[in-house]
Amino acid sequence: MTASIRMLLGRRPGLALAAAAAIALAGLPIAAILVIAARGSADGTLTHLAQTVLPGATATTALLMLGVGAGTAATGVSAAWLVSAYRFPGRRLLEVALVLPLAMPLYITAFAYIELLDFTGPLQRLIRHVGGYTSVRQYWSPDIKTLPGAVFIMSSALYPYVYLTARIVFQMQSAAAMNVARTLGRGAFGAFWHVALPLARPAIVAGVTLAMMECLNDIGAVELLGVKTLTFAVFDTWLNRGSLSGAAQIATVMLAVVVGLVVAERLARRRRRFDVSARTIEPPRPMRLRGWHAGSAILACAAPVVAGFALPAMLLVDYASRRLGMLASPALQSALVNSLSIATATAIAAILAALLIAYAGRLSASPATALLGRIAVLGYAVPGTVLGIGVLIPLAAFDNWFDGQMRSMFGIATGLLLTGSGAAIVYGCTVRFLAVSFGTIEAGLGKISEHMDMAARTLGRTMGQTLADVHMPLMRKCIATAGLLVFVDTLKELSATILLRPFNFETLATLVYSTTARGAYEDAALPALAIVAAGIVPVVLLIASADSADLVRATPETVEGDALRA
Repeated sequence: MTASIRMLLGRRPGLALAAAAAIALAGLPIAAILVIAARGSADGTLTHLAQTVLPGATATTALLMLGVGAGTAATGVSAAWLVSAYRFPGRRLLEVALVLPLAMPLYITAFAYIELLDFTGPLQRLIRHVGGYTSVRQYWSPDIKTLPGAVFIMSSALYPYVYLTARIVFQMQSAAAMNVARTLGRGAFGAFWHVALPLARPAIVAGVTLAMMECLNDIGAVELLGVKTLTFAVFDTWLNRGSLSGAAQIATVMLAVVVGLVVAERLARRRRRFDVSARTIEPPRPMRLRGWHAGSAILACAAPVVAGFALPAMLLVDYASRRLGMLASPALQSALVNSLSIATATAIAAILAALLIAYAGRLSASPATALLGRIAVLGYAVPGTVLGIGVLIPLAAFDNWFDGQMRSMFGIATGLLLTGSGAAIVYGCTVRFLAVSFGTIEAGLGKISEHMDMAARTLGRTMGQTLADVHMPLMRKCIATAGLLVFVDTLKELSATILLRPFNFETLATLVYSTTARGAYEDAALPALAIVAAGIVPVVLLIASADSADLVRATPETVEGDALRA
């Protein structure tokens, strides 16, 4: 590894040092968490947490993640198989609509269901109207503020992770395997269970793992629903109990959970892979469904869309239509400006960092550079709350040191330059979503032949000129896609933002969170609807731009898979 780095530094010292700096900044938050947790182990905090907080929070987190894993697997695989193996009315529309819940952040889905199922919500009003009841004690209604309620809400919002990966693999499978199974006496369900499902298992496991990691990352939904997970424990221990070391130690436990998920995902995929040849594969032939079979398929595919997107979206539109006067609210306008500024800055920073790392890897395709690339995208697998702690501590230390230096040398008080502004949020979100931009840009670079680099260098172009004149024009679509994805992900991010924001600094996500936390659900509808509208754009592009080549790249071997394997 040392020899490889020396070789890279000798040939491209400037680029190598810049890429190394980007990678070091990406790994700094995780290192900071481990250092803080180790320093706090001597004061007995961990022992106290292990006796009081960790048992309950760990058990709740485990049950929630297992429930969400099972729910997303059942929903995502069923929907993916129906739209891939069968033809029925509305299949094309449902195939796209099944991805829409990705545009709905978990905390928005949670507050929508709280309102829908509340005493004053439409469901209980209907029950009272039909039954003639006057008190809630006279009838039963579902209580969404429970662990099963949280499992339902998160499964409804996160199943597209499994649906996308399973659908891609089902569409890549050859019809020959299914035909052989049918010839050997297997029925439609038997062929699916014994052939199609085992072949898709690696992709399904990767999708379930991503859904469980998103479940672990959430802070807004679990707090609204009253489910005390490890993420909530980190938030509560730091901000409410004033114990930074305790929060870091719980964060270390969460990191261990993430590592366990990654190891489990890799073990599940080990020695379980299949290859297809684009020239010899027999495309699957969807079977046409009629009658009640077609109706059942439509219902099975429409139900997740209604539960995960349509119902929350209709509530948001209804509430927002009653609060149109809030468009002139200074708080909403300020949150919108802050969100757009933070998201734009993060997208630019993530693209620049990804270009540095990916281009350094292209110029020196060695195991060392590949390993450094893996380290760079590790932030995607770290929960936002954990990352927030790891970012805030070193930045706060730098702010204090710099302020002290400026006071002693020039008599100038600089204050909190980074943690007192939105810079900390930009840094945290850049680390968290660097994997998204890196995977997209690396894929774009991989499609450009190295012969073009050689031709440009032969014609006198320098390394920088080759990147600017050859690679960048060819990668405009990839760069724009990476920027859009990072922009929208940053716009929706709550866990890291709520810890890193300065005082009196609101984004759309934190405005929704703070408004719903005090029970003013209708006032949260407009900012929530703005986040959802922004999230729909990349979701639609994701489906609309898919082709056969993208299907191959969109399997677990792509961006999220790289983050898992890091």
